[in-house]
Amino acid sequence: MDNEKEENKEVTVKKTGFKQSVWEFIKFVIIAVIIVVPIRLWVAQPFIVSGSSMVPNFENGEYLIVDEFSYHFREPQRGEVIIFRFPQDPSRFFIKRIIGLPGEKVEMKNDNIHIYNEEFPEGMTIEESYLADDLKTGNGLIMILDENEYFVLGDNRSMSSDSRIWGSLDKDLVIGRAWIRLWPFNKISISF
Repeated sequence: MDNEKEENKEVTVKKTGFKQSVWEFIKFVIIAVIIVVPIRLWVAQPFIVSGSSMVPNFENGEYLIVDEFSYHFREPQRGEVIIFRFPQDPSRFFIKRIIGLPGEKVEMKNDNIHIYNEEFPEGMTIEESYLADDLKTGNGLIMILDENEYFVLGDNRSMSSDSRIWGSLDKDLVIGRAWIRLWPFNKISISF
């Protein structure tokens, strides 16, 4: 008889332990959701580079963390690599480099990019040290950007669908900037 009580006691302890484990797991999930979801929605999100439009700086299959937070406090800057919704199909995400800023005139001439704005009314040539030496940028394109519009290009100009083809990029389509490269491990880097 005493053995039966001890066996029942053990079963009760196990049930209480199981309930407690389930409750601990539920609390863990709730806390994780409370922490992770806001970060994922408003601070940072993952992005996998698809395609060769940003070679040699970003290659197909590289895993990035996108900073969604800083553009709430400052404007995107020339030269920053951004992730955005493709204007012709917002369900698709693209990665490109900002070349022209709102209100500027962008001109491609003699395989160089010239920017005209209030600071440089006579124009300035953009130095693009991140490009391959033998890259051809093109000629003949002139685009005047409205307020909240950007001119973006892929670093691999011959393999990129960008503002030269589909026009300016509206600021509302910008998700954020490429912030951390996590994969491959030998190329881990942070952009400030």
